[in-house]
Amino acid sequence: MRIVWTLLKVIVGLAIAIPVGVVVLGLTVGLVGTALALAMVALKLACLALAGYGVFAVVRRLFGSPKPAPQPTRELPPSDRYYEAAMRELDSELGTPTR
Repeated sequence: MRIVWTLLKVIVGLAIAIPVGVVVLGLTVGLVGTALALAMVALKLACLALAGYGVFAVVRRLFGSPKPAPQPTRELPPSDRYYEAAMRELDSELGTPTR
């Protein structure tokens, strides 16, 4: 009787687990398929955007205005004398040679 009861529990367990497993497998395949489809759409959109940017760059190069001449660089402002004095004072307090 003990073997029959164990077999009955196994049969009931399999009767529940197999359909649930099939449903879970179906959902998993559906979700993975959806993710792959979205990835393919994103890849196609990226390729289309890259081609559009290429066309835009070619048109801009053909019909665009020439680049403006670079502006001359400004000279650096004079150094801050208060900062230099503070650095000299700090150097003297720390015992390092002055600049």
